[in-house]
Amino acid sequence: MSDKTRYRRLAAATLTAACLTAAAACAPGGDSGSPKGSDSASPVSTDPAKAGKVTLTVWDQNTDAGTDASTKALNAAFMKKYPNVTIKRVSRSFSDLKTTLKLALSSANPPDAIQANQGYPDMGAFVKAKLLQPVDRYAKVYGWSTAYPQQLLDLNKFSADGKTWKTGNLYGVSQTGEIIGVYYNKAKLKSLGIAPPATLAEFQSALAKAKASGLLPVSYGDSDKSPGIHLFGVVQALTAGKAEVRNLVFDQGKAKWTGSGTVKAAQVLQQWAKKGYLTPGFNGQSADQAASAFAAGKSAFLVDGTWQQATLAQKMGAGKVGFSTLAPSSGATPLTQGGEGLAWAVTSKSRHPDVAAAYINFLVDAGGMKASADKGNLPALPPPSWKPAEGTVHADILKEWKAVSQKDGLLPYLDYTTPTFYDTLTAAVQEVTAGQLSPEKFGEKLQADYSSFQQSR
Repeated sequence: MSDKTRYRRLAAATLTAACLTAAAACAPGGDSGSPKGSDSASPVSTDPAKAGKVTLTVWDQNTDAGTDASTKALNAAFMKKYPNVTIKRVSRSFSDLKTTLKLALSSANPPDAIQANQGYPDMGAFVKAKLLQPVDRYAKVYGWSTAYPQQLLDLNKFSADGKTWKTGNLYGVSQTGEIIGVYYNKAKLKSLGIAPPATLAEFQSALAKAKASGLLPVSYGDSDKSPGIHLFGVVQALTAGKAEVRNLVFDQGKAKWTGSGTVKAAQVLQQWAKKGYLTPGFNGQSADQAASAFAAGKSAFLVDGTWQQATLAQKMGAGKVGFSTLAPSSGATPLTQGGEGLAWAVTSKSRHPDVAAAYINFLVDAGGMKASADKGNLPALPPPSWKPAEGTVHADILKEWKAVSQKDGLLPYLDYTTPTFYDTLTAAVQEVTAGQLSPEKFGEKLQADYSSFQQSR
């Protein structure tokens, strides 16, 4: 979610404007029966119908309403097209996937295709342990190499030893795009006379006004740990700026996690908790509980990812919830975490790698992207025909996605930073919001992890 010399030209998560405005040219190969060539000594079979009777085991983290619905629909469509293939799906929450997937990959009967989180903690560790196989030959056959912007491909690359990210072999492709932003209850904001916030200052003013009215400002639950990364990342992007965040995550320059921007972000979160802006007992509440509370009208805001849009639209009505991203100041480009969802990868021990690759292509080709969009998700390569109804949260998200990505405002997820950074950061966010860790000590804790990784390289 870092070689000191790599990738200095753009944030890894930034999509090219050309791909967003001409998605038709960016669609992967739709007809899996028409290979475009192979760079492997062993030719790729692109027709699963010729593979005989196959049980394909796939692991995903598509537990949210929209991604679950599109995965079920696409799995059913794939098995209808290829009756000889039975898909055995195992779906886990993100936090559960992180704790169980490596064991599954190391077992005697590993899955064939999986979703692997980018960065050192997961994809890098899997590559280092030889648990994933490069998919470059499949990328060439199915056209993934030209369908995806280079920045998104780079996020799914590693050197063969797993030590250097964003270079070397390609280990997967992603179906969905993602940004973290602020969901807001339109009726609640209207009743309080609050405009949808566009800057951090406006957001903080809205939080104070909601609290003063007796309404919980932000539904927040961090028992899953990852929500803390998102909440902190949204604030840090605005207090530290995009250059510093990218330098920290990509191990560039002399940026330090003890810098003023990071410490300021920790101070902001700690103040929000002390002022009662966040759900009471948030470290014991889950992300799903927070989303449900927001959907039930118990708060004005929810800071979360675009993967929540289908759930919220279903529970609230697509026209009753809005979505925005925040800028550091009025008129400036919004900055937020995002890029692409977890990569679909082929495991090293798969008994059916060609079928697994054909399945992945089925998920990410033009039909797969449309199916994802139809179920309320943000596809990594938005179909040109996809035009959500005006006034809906889906339209808001597409607008914000384009605005942020086309203006170079997408920042990488912070847990990509080191192999152990996910655990270090999530624990530190829980401690700082609980008032158990000072903002300065928070920065020192992150820097210690970061420095240890730098010294080990």
